[in-house]
Amino acid sequence: MGSLVRTHSCNALGKENIGEEVTLMGWVLRRRDHGGVIFIDLRDRDGLTQVVFNPEVNPAPHAKAHQLRSEWVLAVRGKVSARPGDMANPKLATGEIEILVDELRILNTSETPPFPLDEEVEVGDMLRMQYRYLDLRRPEMAANLIMRHKAVQSIRNYLNDSGFLDIETPMLTRSTPEGARDYLVPSRVNAGKFYALPQSPQLFKQLLMIAGMDRYYQIVKCFRDEDLRADRQPEFTQIDMELSFVDEEQIIKVTEGMIAKLFKDTLGLDLNPPFKRMVYDEAISRFGTDRPDTRFGLELVNLTDIAKACSFKVFRTIADEGGTVRAINAKGCANFSRKELDDLTTYVVQFGAKGLAWVKMKADGEWQSPIAKFFTDEERADITRAMDAVEGDVLFFGADKPAVVFQVLSELRLELARRLDLLKKDVFNFTWVTDFPLMEYDEKEKRFQALHHPFTSPREEDLDKLESDPGKVYSRAYDLVLNGTEIGGGSIRIHQRDVQARVLKALGIDAEEANEKFGFLLRALELGAPPHGGLAFGLDRLLMLICGCSSIRDVIAFPKTQKATCPLTEAPSGVSRKQLTELYLRPDWKE
Repeated sequence: MGSLVRTHSCNALGKENIGEEVTLMGWVLRRRDHGGVIFIDLRDRDGLTQVVFNPEVNPAPHAKAHQLRSEWVLAVRGKVSARPGDMANPKLATGEIEILVDELRILNTSETPPFPLDEEVEVGDMLRMQYRYLDLRRPEMAANLIMRHKAVQSIRNYLNDSGFLDIETPMLTRSTPEGARDYLVPSRVNAGKFYALPQSPQLFKQLLMIAGMDRYYQIVKCFRDEDLRADRQPEFTQIDMELSFVDEEQIIKVTEGMIAKLFKDTLGLDLNPPFKRMVYDEAISRFGTDRPDTRFGLELVNLTDIAKACSFKVFRTIADEGGTVRAINAKGCANFSRKELDDLTTYVVQFGAKGLAWVKMKADGEWQSPIAKFFTDEERADITRAMDAVEGDVLFFGADKPAVVFQVLSELRLELARRLDLLKKDVFNFTWVTDFPLMEYDEKEKRFQALHHPFTSPREEDLDKLESDPGKVYSRAYDLVLNGTEIGGGSIRIHQRDVQARVLKALGIDAEEANEKFGFLLRALELGAPPHGGLAFGLDRLLMLICGCSSIRDVIAFPKTQKATCPLTEAPSGVSRKQLTELYLRPDWKE
């Protein structure tokens, strides 16, 4: 019996192939026995084809097919035949045909899988990741990885055609702990010294601009040892770009072209840039966050001036002491029950709220609320007018320090959108947020910290404030936000040594420490550094949104858990005493 050679994938055949002899290979998704005729849904990476074992047509493969079970690996040879009209499946690409099998080869058997692959059932993340190779056989997971491939090819093609060079930067580099914690790698040949895995190629891509490479990109692995969330992993993939002799407008235009091509190539959507923009201060004021989800309203309204003169002592005191009073109008939500309102209060407490004041709007501007009695008729009318409130609305108030109010109301806004089903996954709203503060004061560290990174250029008109009022310096930074998720960000970089030294000093990094950490960059800035800027996109986050997933784990082939472990390979793991000794690490270390 000679070998069989696969002629088609399991998603490639249609009516035009009827009468052809073909060979398919794949896995048994499900087996059905209909009165002696056995049907197998044969699956591979690309899709499904129904194969038929008919004892009246060919008894030998039919007899063999009785033993087939889920996830067995098969090769089948037979003729493409039209399905009977009432058995066609218009939802399936191959739903008009089937294969009448003349020869069956069992390439491998399988034990019963730990979870079914032919049903839409809830499977725990730990079990899915422990058997990730089985999880990836499921059509929706395979489709995500195929989409990832298409996305990467689209990005590469666009950037290659736009004059960028794909250049690799080192994986083993120097630790510069100014952001998240580094993953450290001990050096065997340099006793007691460590490499760090890169959190970003930031410094190297700037050095490439100084080297005259002009336009660089890289689709690169980055590493951050930080607490994880649904959209974070200890290792992630970044679309990294840097350009010379450009300003913000040119970088934004190139980026919008790349995103437009990406969405056309993957989802068939025409985005029609330019995307809308707003400055950082506007985003915070209207949405409470620099990652505004603009698919829906529920915007924040500033009532601080009204609060300063109102009868409600709580609001008035906060406003007088430098706090802020803001509110959200949940249109048409006066049917919320008291339990629903209490649940919302409990929800926002985790974000720092001391409570949640609310007002239900009744007929003729009347308020139904525990706080209604603390306001005069005129004050209630002023607030109603400011909130554009009508009968049937609910007003939610936040009153505290600005940072707390913005955090609480931005999270409340999203929770309301979830409850009102406003977060449509098939709507893609892009927003550029620009003009960020260059740095912010960290109360815990008692010093200023860079809002993006220390190499972001301040606005030229703000340079004089670096020493006198660094918190009032704005940067030439820009983030691209999609549906409330920051998918990428960047900035024009500092390309002059004296400006870089001033920024580092404002961040509490003196000349000696700056030279120790960044001496190679400072020296490079003295040797003809061109004006340059760039940005980086989180490929995993971007794919999560394109694929309509709720976690980046669903678009990564082999992700880690929330505790940065791999259930499949059981990494991280212990190592031998010999390995530790070779790295000059104590083999008797205990937690």
